[in-house]
Amino acid sequence: MQAKPNSDQGGTAAAPARASNTSVEHVLSQSATAQQFCAALAKLFGVRPTEVALMRLQKGLLSFLYPEQLKTAGSIPVSSSSAVASHTASTKKTELFNAFVKVKHASIFESVKLIQSEDSDPTVQNTIQKLMSAPVLDAQRKVLGVIQVCRKGYDPANAGPDFTPEDLQQLELAAKVLSNLPFIK
Repeated sequence: MQAKPNSDQGGTAAAPARASNTSVEHVLSQSATAQQFCAALAKLFGVRPTEVALMRLQKGLLSFLYPEQLKTAGSIPVSSSSAVASHTASTKKTELFNAFVKVKHASIFESVKLIQSEDSDPTVQNTIQKLMSAPVLDAQRKVLGVIQVCRKGYDPANAGPDFTPEDLQQLELAAKVLSNLPFIK
């Protein structure tokens, strides 16, 4: 799961080199916490750790497990008609948007300031430009949660490369691995 060297883990960086499914499964399955899992996933896709979101479904609500700052920002009802995560959970289908700013969506969580790395500019307000979303399903296809990976920037070009169908397959694989980890259940 080696990504091309990238000092800021986002922006206009090249897409990471594709890892084998076996190595992806192995690395992700070693994660003991949501934070470790999301950090590994961020590395896989060459995005900043705060460009990965993990939500667990409890009592009809999707609650954030990661990023940390969104844990207290509220939950998303699965019945919401404006949240991509709720659509992903209710349809049990993966979704890919390389023109996400054109997609009607609930943007309340985008307004929460997320702590980036020490070398990032805290005054930069980046918008989600590209997004992938996948349901986390147990063996009986019951929804456990939703995992999302995005690319943020001022515009689509600044946000980095488009996500590909292969990226979406990798996210589906990650969701399958995640469904067996204790912190999502």
